[in-house]
Amino acid sequence: MKTAVAFLFLLVLSTPSLAQQQSFAEWVAELRAEAAALGISEATLAALDDLEAPLQRVLELDASQPEFVQTFTRYLGLRITPRQVERGQELLAEHRVLLEEVRQRYGVQPQYLAAFWAVESNFGSNTGGFSVLQALATLAYDPRRADMFRAQILTALQIIDDGHITAESMSGSWAGAMGQLQFMPTVFYQHGVDGDGDGRIDIWNSLPDIFHSAANYLSKSGWKGDERWGREVILPDNFDFALAGTNIRKPLQEWRDMGILRTSGAPIPVADMRASMVIPAGATGPAFLTYDNFRVTRVYNTPIFYALTVGHLADRFAGGPPIQHMPENEQAMSVEQVRELQELLNGLGFDSGEPDGRVGSRTRNAIRAYQQQQGLPMDSYASFALLESLRS
Repeated sequence: MKTAVAFLFLLVLSTPSLAQQQSFAEWVAELRAEAAALGISEATLAALDDLEAPLQRVLELDASQPEFVQTFTRYLGLRITPRQVERGQELLAEHRVLLEEVRQRYGVQPQYLAAFWAVESNFGSNTGGFSVLQALATLAYDPRRADMFRAQILTALQIIDDGHITAESMSGSWAGAMGQLQFMPTVFYQHGVDGDGDGRIDIWNSLPDIFHSAANYLSKSGWKGDERWGREVILPDNFDFALAGTNIRKPLQEWRDMGILRTSGAPIPVADMRASMVIPAGATGPAFLTYDNFRVTRVYNTPIFYALTVGHLADRFAGGPPIQHMPENEQAMSVEQVRELQELLNGLGFDSGEPDGRVGSRTRNAIRAYQQQQGLPMDSYASFALLESLRS
């Protein structure tokens, strides 16, 4: 499988995007010829005959930008509720034999698999509802990320050709993420596992396949079954916020020597591990000491909010408490306000890149440099207070 995928990637990346010069029908015909050259059968290629014109809804979702930048409070609150925690604990008990089997094989603790399952598809109840082939064809035809999605649709055709799923049953998100744990086709192809031994990998309906595949992906990405993801901590009053961020990693003993405490007030435990301090809601919000498994979670899905949510939800499934120091009245900034903040930073010589209303690493670095100049806590957090400071 992996050799075929590697060849497929090289072929796609060497093929120039012609979407801007071709009609959709011409583009599909070219895709069909390319897939045939890769060995995809005519029976599978017939699924391309059912593709309609690019789906406008997929393009809208791909290009959409929220009116407000989502806060950590809002992000977490939408995904962790008392009922969600209760449901996760019920399902962990219901599937404990299977999940223990998976833990023994891959070293991924059951509560983490349940947390990914909850966040990705609400325990399988919301897997997207789009035709994966139609969604990927729409995105591969669009010139913005044509090569990336061309690789995905060719891999999806290979998955169908291998007999794992029919084209009609291959449903997923608008971006082509599939099944109850939302694998892109290339992730499925490289990491999918036939957990129930029926000769197919079915991440839509078979819980053994779903859990084995997710655990295999996490394990191959470096998951450590004898470690947790991280923990909420209390910072000392004199904490240097310049030390926060995932690009800084220190041994636990160094964090302990700084006076970092557990939420109980006890010193953090020390082991042969390195950790980063993550502060998702600014200096007045919660702080998290994050370990290697947090980084692996970000291989699965990159956003820091996502990784914190998965880790905390796993803790809640295991009986842990809610986050102790959530910010009070955390306000979302509008995209326009973030754009203004970026423009003001740029005007003062702090390079935040092209103002786009999105708080990325470049903007956070610019914020941190401005805060350092002004003698402010260097938490890199885009806030109304920061915007007011820049305006004045």
